[in-house]
Amino acid sequence: MNYSDERFADLQLLRYRLNGFEQLSLSQKILVYYLSKATLYGRDITFDQFGKYNLRIRKMLETIYTDLRIPHDTEEFRALEIYLKRLWFSNGIYHHYGCEKFTPSFSSDYLRQALYVVDATRLPLRSGQSVDELCEELFPVIFNPGVLSKRVNKADGEDLVATSACNFYDGVTQQEAEDFYQRQKSLTAGDTQPISYGLNSTLVKDDKGIREEVWSADGRYANAIRHIVYWLEKAKSVAENDQQARIIELLIRYYETGNLRLFNDYCIEWVSEHEGRIDFVNGFIEVYGDPLALKGSWEGIVEYKDLEATKRTQTISRNAQWFEDHSPVDPRFRKPQVKGVTANAICAAMLGGDEYPSTAIGINLPNADWIRAEHGSKSITISNITDAYNKASHGNGFKEEFVIDAPTLSLIEKYGDVCDNLHTDLHECLGHGSGQLLVGTDPDALKAYGNTIEEARADLFGLYYIADTKLVELGLVPDGEAYKSQYYTYIMNGLMTQLIRIQPGAQIEEAHMRNRALIAHWCYEQGDVIQLERHDGKSYVRISDYEALRQLFARLLAEIQRIKSEGDYAAARMLVERYAVQVDPDIHQEVLARYEKLNLAPYKGFINPQLLPVYDDKGEICDIEVNYSESYAHQMLRYSSEYATLI
Repeated sequence: MNYSDERFADLQLLRYRLNGFEQLSLSQKILVYYLSKATLYGRDITFDQFGKYNLRIRKMLETIYTDLRIPHDTEEFRALEIYLKRLWFSNGIYHHYGCEKFTPSFSSDYLRQALYVVDATRLPLRSGQSVDELCEELFPVIFNPGVLSKRVNKADGEDLVATSACNFYDGVTQQEAEDFYQRQKSLTAGDTQPISYGLNSTLVKDDKGIREEVWSADGRYANAIRHIVYWLEKAKSVAENDQQARIIELLIRYYETGNLRLFNDYCIEWVSEHEGRIDFVNGFIEVYGDPLALKGSWEGIVEYKDLEATKRTQTISRNAQWFEDHSPVDPRFRKPQVKGVTANAICAAMLGGDEYPSTAIGINLPNADWIRAEHGSKSITISNITDAYNKASHGNGFKEEFVIDAPTLSLIEKYGDVCDNLHTDLHECLGHGSGQLLVGTDPDALKAYGNTIEEARADLFGLYYIADTKLVELGLVPDGEAYKSQYYTYIMNGLMTQLIRIQPGAQIEEAHMRNRALIAHWCYEQGDVIQLERHDGKSYVRISDYEALRQLFARLLAEIQRIKSEGDYAAARMLVERYAVQVDPDIHQEVLARYEKLNLAPYKGFINPQLLPVYDDKGEICDIEVNYSESYAHQMLRYSSEYATLI
């Protein structure tokens, strides 16, 4: 199968294969199909969350793109096509990683003229609105760089709510939002099982004051949620076991009511289910899209266990207590008893919402610290996604350009894929699942810096332990040299190569990028362990003492865990702002120039397989066929037609 499908702008589309899907039972295949439908019906929610005009802009551009009266062989049309494809990829008009607004390469005059040509009944006109009025409303959002310019702003010292275009807040300031949720928390002070305040609502200020519009089957996003619930009901009817059916029922009740206590119940039951081969994530989960790290972006993924690769992850989870006990952090911040930590390698069967087309390669849930402490967590590494990434990257010239010498390159070629997968396992299963908050620490105390600190904590845990002889003993790495490949590529990425994803003159804002920059720059500053050398006019990373670097990782992990456990906002702010935000303009310019010559796309995403039910003579499903032939544009247009619930 060809894993590479299409490329445009800074993006490349790949395909992932459903390895072993044919070995699932008919009932399991049908369960995957029903859950996949529930996953795809959340798409419009994510678009709306990422910007209040996204859905209408998407509809407007799709109308032009599919109208045969519009000439398709002009430069302006091709520019509009690329803009639309980028919008599809990012679930809106903001870059999926950098969060900056796209700059269109077509003119406003061209767009206005095209809108006069198409059938106006297909346009997203408000009641009584004319085409001219539509232009007046939407054109500033598209063409004016000063209007709603950034989806998530994390610049220190600014009102992060007022300056972010994400659609989680309406009419409130950052201070008003923080005060609102602090008052809610104060009403339940001492609650040992707190809800995730604000996770599933839009905070709105109007003439009646400040209130929440809850996302539920009877609230905001009702039509989309009702469709999700319909397919969850069908999934419940073919659940693999009673516990799985109970989990789906709790999720349905949560969607119907918006009650976050029910979401806690759902998370607890979900963590405890291990017998089924099929699993899923569906809901308002990750908070990276909110500058205050409170609101959950909608996402979905359907998965089934990769039985062979899961042997690796289960080896890690079985030894979770050993890793916790030997962590270099202060014993006060360790979990005395690690509960319910499980890890599986899985095959993704369907991606949706904030996990599509760009997806994580690993997930650890639930996010609530108290549930992790009392009930444990589930970690997954998505084996068919990492496999697609690896196949697409081999032989593309990237490592040859940026790795310092042949011996280091040979080390990375030999161990890189194994150690990349292992670091993801350690990050998700042990890193996120490790440590504990001190009693009385607010889990949201680190505010806008919380996501970066949490990702740094998980990465450091993985980096520290990937070099431990315990991993050789467990058979997870072949020898004591393998870890060096991960150390080198991680530091090279944090100091240099991740800058290919930053626009000239911009700062680092995405939480995972900040985390890597923080770790790499902090370690670089600590002494003569990491050097930046110049050879033939090019900069390269050299690590002169790998064991000393491991000790630096240990020191930084201890401090990051302290910050997390104590809720030390000032220390988190200092670390992030000093090491994780600023970009060296000379290194940046050099890296961009070297990368450009490779003619590679810095970002990759995926086209979903199409799951097609096969019916017997009685009209009952007798098989689920997997089809990989759908093009990117066809899939996006089909989704906009079949799963349109909010426009």
